Amino acid sequence: MRSKMMGCREEHQSTHGSVLGGKPNHCVIYPPKSSIVAGELERRNNDWFVRTKVASDLMVQVGDFSFHLHKLAMVSKSGYLNRLVFAKRSEGHGHNGGSLKIVLDDLPGGTNTFESIVNFCYGFKVDVTAASIAPLYCAANFLEMSDDLHQGNLISKTEAFLSFAIFSSWKDTFKVLKSCESVSPWSKDLLIVKQCSDAIAWKASTDPKAFTLGQNSNGNLNVGESSDTWWFQDVSTLRIDHFIQVIESIKRKGVKPELVGSCMAHWTAKWFSGTTFVFDDPTIPKHLTQKLQRITIESLINMLPAEKNSVSCNFLLYLVKLGLKIQVNSELLSKLETRIASMLEQCCAQDLLVKNYGDKDTTYDVGIVIRVVKAYVLLALKNSRARLCIVGRLIDGYLTLIARDINLTLIDFKLLVDALPTNARSCDNNLYRAIDMYLKAHPSLMEEERASVCKAMEYHRLSEDARQHAMRNGRLPLKIVTEFMLLEQVKMARSISASKSNINPRTTTQVIMKMNNKKCLEKGFIAPQKEIMLIRKEVENMKMQLNQLQMCKLKLQKQVQRSCIK
Repeated sequence: MRSKMMGCREEHQSTHGSVLGGKPNHCVIYPPKSSIVAGELERRNNDWFVRTKVASDLMVQVGDFSFHLHKLAMVSKSGYLNRLVFAKRSEGHGHNGGSLKIVLDDLPGGTNTFESIVNFCYGFKVDVTAASIAPLYCAANFLEMSDDLHQGNLISKTEAFLSFAIFSSWKDTFKVLKSCESVSPWSKDLLIVKQCSDAIAWKASTDPKAFTLGQNSNGNLNVGESSDTWWFQDVSTLRIDHFIQVIESIKRKGVKPELVGSCMAHWTAKWFSGTTFVFDDPTIPKHLTQKLQRITIESLINMLPAEKNSVSCNFLLYLVKLGLKIQVNSELLSKLETRIASMLEQCCAQDLLVKNYGDKDTTYDVGIVIRVVKAYVLLALKNSRARLCIVGRLIDGYLTLIARDINLTLIDFKLLVDALPTNARSCDNNLYRAIDMYLKAHPSLMEEERASVCKAMEYHRLSEDARQHAMRNGRLPLKIVTEFMLLEQVKMARSISASKSNINPRTTTQVIMKMNNKKCLEKGFIAPQKEIMLIRKEVENMKMQLNQLQMCKLKLQKQVQRSCIK
């Protein structure tokens, strides 16, 4: 690399066969003298002619354009054209003064690049920039324009400026890499993409203050967000195959896995608007677009950094959502869900919020969370109850965030509530809050439907305040309210018995009656509203009796203490 750049500096002083240009992204190539004296290249409709006194004896067709040229000028610098001309003449073409015709359908860079090559072969100066140098270098290699044929040929000229453009300027590196999109796979085989990727990786792993070339595509330094993430914006403009190479190079440079994961999330957000691939092109067949989307998502999943906490749970859930829509490999999707499941104990409820974009969809995608929770249950069979309860609190918190969504179906709500085992909850306060919010947002639910929603909620896992609120909550089904009141009476009766006080026979009888009433409810009967009010009144009476007994107990204890002192 150093020797090539030194060669460029030497050629700056020459007027023949030189690489000139004061700007880092611009170069003027002066080729060696041509064997044919010619004027300028001119275009007439779809035909190109070289103004010269010698008649054209070679026609080269590139795409829809025909170039009327001279064999001597072209074959002296192109090994490929030399062989084609020799083969044509061996077959008897071009005799009797006729013109040979050669078709170059697969020339890298097409017509524009071949125009520059013709100028070079006839001794005209060639203007190149960072955006045009890669196609020209690929075309020079395609036509075998090496120094073995002619000293100072096009391959060596373009290679010198290409290396300079890639490693000297951040913005020019991206211009070169973007131009490689039109000349694949030549740009990959000639290692242009690798050189660009390595240059980007080196600069991305370096503090931007350490060099003055940390500019984005507009020539401005990206330091607005963070000194660690200044390179995200430009890297996110790359298409998936080049982005993969850049990320792999960055990994080899030892960039923090967390930064790699964040960069991948940034790229995905830029290329996928919701769940629509930005690359969608009406001119490309739908099945090819879908295939490209699937390959893109599978590539992203495969190159995720493996380190723990290197990628956010929310981004991984978004990849699951995209993967389900595009129908990526099921085994790959399963591994991704398992990875998210292993992260749940470190997540917060907001991490699980992944937006939907359909008018009739829920605001957030609940289905992917259900899938991940089910995957967690399979992993957590041997986990301690304390760890299960962490995820239980997480899911109950998530339920409170989505419960008000009017598009959230009863089935999805229940699936999420019931996805965890019963021992995953030590307190049902958040679950009760979520259920109450859901019932409030869905007032049209039938009594049986409301009862099915409340099934997972248990009296003994609610705080005292939550129980009191539940027993006065008109949104809860009567069956649940009655059950909670009966259990409250039983609790009161046990408390009175524990105080070793006499229990009013009428109260005991009523408790038994209410327990019998509970059995009736289990058989399908619903208590009338009047009975509910009586039960509530009785509960209040029992509370008053219990408070009186406790006061008496305290007085007796004080009297005993005084007697002991005396």
